Amino acid sequence: MKSRQYNVLFLCTGNSARSILAESIMNKWGKGRFRGFSAGSHPNGKVNPLAIELLRQLDFPIDGLRSKSWDEFAAPNGVHFDFVFTVCDNAAGELCPVWPGQPMTAHWGIPDPAAVEGSDLEKKFAFRQAFESMEARIKRFLSLPLPESPDAIGKNDDAPRS
Repeated sequence: MKSRQYNVLFLCTGNSARSILAESIMNKWGKGRFRGFSAGSHPNGKVNPLAIELLRQLDFPIDGLRSKSWDEFAAPNGVHFDFVFTVCDNAAGELCPVWPGQPMTAHWGIPDPAAVEGSDLEKKFAFRQAFESMEARIKRFLSLPLPESPDAIGKNDDAPRS
């Protein structure tokens, strides 16, 4: 029997750095059981070149990565998400669309590497830190035991409570 695929959306305001990193990380480590997507409330329109450079150096998938609006996913006939994570504080504070599929939501605040000012080395270091933090969170998330249906999460087969 084929395992169910979970769809995971990562949200950030600009959809140019953190959420892009998360999408790529999820698509590598999710190994087909989890499919990553990303979007922004006010997308920049282009992916930060330092994000692409880092992902390429670390051999993470970059095909199809682009800065896009969360409106692409909010339509009733759009992708049904099982999980939606905001990865920046601004997006966490915004009124999000109603997502098809009633996904579980959480906030994973990660400092914005694109906001770092300084030398190229300092900027690249900030992207590496954001990547490592996001990768650690995603790997922990992927290690959680999940049922075939998110609807079953929290159900305990009517077991008596002590």
